Amino acid sequence: MRKNHLPALLTISALLIFTPSSLFAQEAAPAGARPASTNTAILPALRSTPTNWVARHEGFLEITRKGNVDLLFLGDSITDGWRGRGSAVWNRFYAPRRAANFGIGGDRTEHVLWRLNQGELEGLKPKVVVLMIGTNNTGKEKDGRPRNTIPEIIEGVTAVVAEIRTRLPDSKILLLGIFPRGNIDDPQRGQVAVINTALAKLDDGRKVKYLDIGPEFLEADGTLPRSIMPDLLHPNEQGYQIWAAAMNPTLDALMQ
Repeated sequence: MRKNHLPALLTISALLIFTPSSLFAQEAAPAGARPASTNTAILPALRSTPTNWVARHEGFLEITRKGNVDLLFLGDSITDGWRGRGSAVWNRFYAPRRAANFGIGGDRTEHVLWRLNQGELEGLKPKVVVLMIGTNNTGKEKDGRPRNTIPEIIEGVTAVVAEIRTRLPDSKILLLGIFPRGNIDDPQRGQVAVINTALAKLDDGRKVKYLDIGPEFLEADGTLPRSIMPDLLHPNEQGYQIWAAAMNPTLDALMQ
């Protein structure tokens, strides 16, 4: 698909100009709400749902104990999807490279931080960690409360990168920009665009490489086709093929 980046640029510009300052800073919290100074995106948190979440974490610990992992994918349901719709692509490109998938659907930055603090990286020495996290921190809870602000999410992803760097100092991190989601006018699409602009600055030219392949999924007018992401969030097999094709040249260079 031929890409026209103008819609994305306009989205970012519009958000920066017209977004109320309340989205970028916590306001005084009403009674019963979390304190304004509390950024949940950076506080390691255990999930109570789904009921198999801890069991999945324990399964990752078993993989960690066995070792022999050269390539580690870490993230939420989009990464988790390599086991499902992306399995054929995974088996072709990544399984032969001794890859492990530590993605869990629904995870936010705080959940990944909890998992890392509970041993998922202990003893591992992967050449590269592919990280994409943060989309579940955008948007609102079921009761209408915002999950996190844009600066909070940026801080959350930054905390995950820092945790990986601390625990795996010899590994390289391929930090992927959060994938586009929803329709062009979806507020979460706009949030993601601004977050990614900030995440690009985490690329240090040495151990952290930032890569935004989001435009590869979009039509020239910025539309996210359902033929690639049927629910406008999770890729299907074709979407995972696009992901691999866009990422592999950079990944290959980092794996050397």
